[in-house]
Amino acid sequence: MQQSRAALAERIAERRDGGDDPRALVGEMRRSVLLVPVADGGLWSVRSGGVRWICGFTDEAALARFALHHGPGDRPVEYAALLGARIVDEIVPALGEPAGLAVDIATADGSMFFPPVVGIVPEAVAVDGGGAGAGRRP
Repeated sequence: MQQSRAALAERIAERRDGGDDPRALVGEMRRSVLLVPVADGGLWSVRSGGVRWICGFTDEAALARFALHHGPGDRPVEYAALLGARIVDEIVPALGEPAGLAVDIATADGSMFFPPVVGIVPEAVAVDGGGAGAGRRP
């Protein structure tokens, strides 16, 4: 499992440097187990630009960087370990609004956003798809 998380962080770095195939990055995200903070009985997310972003982290170090600024003070941050595919295929559609996945948002030059578009989320909830989500704009 740790190898999978490291592979996603490496793919993100390659993509940010202008290399790698975007489809390979999405595939790696789908295969990776991400650590998602839990707050108020749900997954921690933020809204920006009309999109609800579920925040996931590739490892505990990345989660700890996030927790320094957004955590519950001196208490440990609770989190769920979820497969990226489960987040984008099951959780995002259940939210009922445009939603995507933000990975490692507290890592300088290491974050990556997976927006609610066809090829990342199911077409029915993608803002550029032909399904029910097509009329919603981020």
